[in-house]
Amino acid sequence: MTTPPRPRQLDHPVLPKIFRIVGRAQVAIYRRTGGRIGGTWRIGAGFRKPVPTLLLEHRGRKSGKQFTVPLLYLVDGADIVVVASQGGLANHPQWYRNLCVHPDTHVQIGRERRAVRAVVADDEQRTRLWPALVDLYADFDTYQAWTERRIPVVILTPRPA
Repeated sequence: MTTPPRPRQLDHPVLPKIFRIVGRAQVAIYRRTGGRIGGTWRIGAGFRKPVPTLLLEHRGRKSGKQFTVPLLYLVDGADIVVVASQGGLANHPQWYRNLCVHPDTHVQIGRERRAVRAVVADDEQRTRLWPALVDLYADFDTYQAWTERRIPVVILTPRPA
């Protein structure tokens, strides 16, 4: 399979604003419906193979303000795994940089809110998890091909509430 060319629009300065607006709308709908609407990603590779979506809370590393973003996720035993792909953009997403400073947080899956600790996967963990993540959502491989940064894989480990 060949990687599609990187869209020129990916670098347009309005794109992050659109991601933010769409993300906020998805969070509001997800919360209101307990994930019944917004709990499955059906865009890109998710059109043919829908992908489960969670809500990740994160505290701003500078502002201290609380934010929530929808993310695709993989269950790996007791852990939940997310990918800081940001659609193949050149920079890491804000939520990832915030978790590096404030790793203790919460996720919501459906109506259930869970306390978790975020840990960036080391090389061995990432190597083990990446094929399962690509099986979950094939576009992750495309996003990695579109960017020079190594896309981080984040493991969310359960912690006491």
